[in-house]
Amino acid sequence: MQGVIKSYDPGTADGVIICDTDLADYDLARGALNGSVFRMLRQGQRVIFDLDADGRATALRLGSEVDMGTPGFPPATTAQ
Repeated sequence: MQGVIKSYDPGTADGVIICDTDLADYDLARGALNGSVFRMLRQGQRVIFDLDADGRATALRLGSEVDMGTPGFPPATTAQ
């Protein structure tokens, strides 16, 4: 899934992501930044994420423009 950071508190690591596809808000799971390139997040930052069993955003990562489906970038192709 992909979305945009709506809010993030670096002190508590609490945050909310707005999903691009359904515009739903997803709270960040505890440890959502562990093992990622992020040390903190800023409002409006684009991310790719997964949902955990509780429906919270986890495994945040950067994506390329192709991964995010940005208009003007061709879709990713797989080598065969």
